[in-house]
Amino acid sequence: MDGFAAVDFEFARQVLQRGIGILYLIAFVSTLNQFRPLLGERGLLPAPELLAWAKARSRWPLRPTLFRYARYTDGRLVALCIAGIVVAAALAVGVPQLGPPWVPMLCFLVLWLAYMSVVSIGQTFYGFGWEMLLLEAGFLAAFLGSDDQPPATAVIVLFWWLLFRLEFGAGMIKIRGGREWRDLTALTFHHETQPMPGPLSRQAHLLPRWFHKGEVIGNHFAQLVVPWFLFAPIVGLFVPGPVPAIVGAVAAGLVIATQLWLVLTGNFAWLNWATIVIAFSAVGVPGIGAPSRPAVSDPPWLVDSIPLPWLVVTSAVAVLYLVISWPAARNLAAHRQLMNASFNRWQLANAYGAFGTVTKRRIEYVVEGSSGGAGDDADWREYEFKGKPGDVRRVPRQWAPYHLRLDWLMWFLPLGRSLDDWFTAFLGKLLEADAATLALLARDPFPGERPEWVRVVSYRYRFATREEFRSTRQRWMREDRRVLVRPVRLPR
Repeated sequence: MDGFAAVDFEFARQVLQRGIGILYLIAFVSTLNQFRPLLGERGLLPAPELLAWAKARSRWPLRPTLFRYARYTDGRLVALCIAGIVVAAALAVGVPQLGPPWVPMLCFLVLWLAYMSVVSIGQTFYGFGWEMLLLEAGFLAAFLGSDDQPPATAVIVLFWWLLFRLEFGAGMIKIRGGREWRDLTALTFHHETQPMPGPLSRQAHLLPRWFHKGEVIGNHFAQLVVPWFLFAPIVGLFVPGPVPAIVGAVAAGLVIATQLWLVLTGNFAWLNWATIVIAFSAVGVPGIGAPSRPAVSDPPWLVDSIPLPWLVVTSAVAVLYLVISWPAARNLAAHRQLMNASFNRWQLANAYGAFGTVTKRRIEYVVEGSSGGAGDDADWREYEFKGKPGDVRRVPRQWAPYHLRLDWLMWFLPLGRSLDDWFTAFLGKLLEADAATLALLARDPFPGERPEWVRVVSYRYRFATREEFRSTRQRWMREDRRVLVRPVRLPR
């Protein structure tokens, strides 16, 4: 670092801008493919109804969204997604970064506002911590500048602060959460009971118990100890030598390594990939992209090779973040720590965390349809989801960083006390053989035809042992069958 300019963090800036651009591209593709059947004009939780309710209130109850001013239509949603994909792709390949710093700034702010417009009306299907993480990362990326100048030190430090809240917040949630994180048994269950297992989750689950205890210890170290060392490069402003930068880079490397293990063993949408990208903010590489300095001193319109107006803008953002970060900082020390909470309407300086408790039994709801009667002896056929467990012989697929929103919500259903409204609507769409809804599934057992009846059966799923797999070729064993929703059909 060189005062106001983080001259050794050009590589970090490139990874941040391009990586966050790729994440926004994935988010908009996910929205383009799934928003309309889930939340569109004929969706399970129609966004127009939510907006009509919000507009009838004396005070606007939702977070900012462009659809407050422009009436929602599916066509406008598609246009917004396509525009987001184009802008995100341009940032991913580095085109706006070739211009002055206000060009990538405007591009990232467009992505931030466009995606917030979606999240604000996304209801339960967009109620995940990585949505606000992407929004905050996109806002900060707007102030990383362009290729003809070094990134501002203040903005790089804000990314460290974001990563600290993300990792340390998750670590504290676990320590304050379920006993399984304190007695080191959490990962004995988690690989099996996580929302959407990946292709290697079963192999991870079958590892010895001592290994799982080591995983928990490693997790606590990576989330409770390592994040403090991310700020080590700041010491380099006062103490010459490479050691502070090396310490920060090693801390970032440990965060990246733990996140890659989570990538290999699960499907957590873009949460792990976003954390990896943000972690690169602490990786300083001297000599990459550092601009040549004037022989004597900077002219008055440059401060440490950064244009003075841009330095004013980035400094103002840093001061703003100091002010709005107080609730999140206080939350880290709170006994009743909030997880994935926003303290302002713009979803900046948020609190993060995940899996404060780990479920120990996996309950799956299996949806079945029948065209020839409603009795137990009828020909009941299962609807197959893309990501969530169903067919006991199927190897789970790797979907992350793509987010399968319907499958994730199916995991949450058994954790509640009653069936959500969206699920009742989902059963109705299956009875109608709604093409858009069926496109969200991996297999329709009645190709395009309407079933007469649907019902919901619950099972306990567990990974097959090696011996069970050799004898049955099943990846999953399921038991404790129970009819949860008795056969229903459309009114005649």
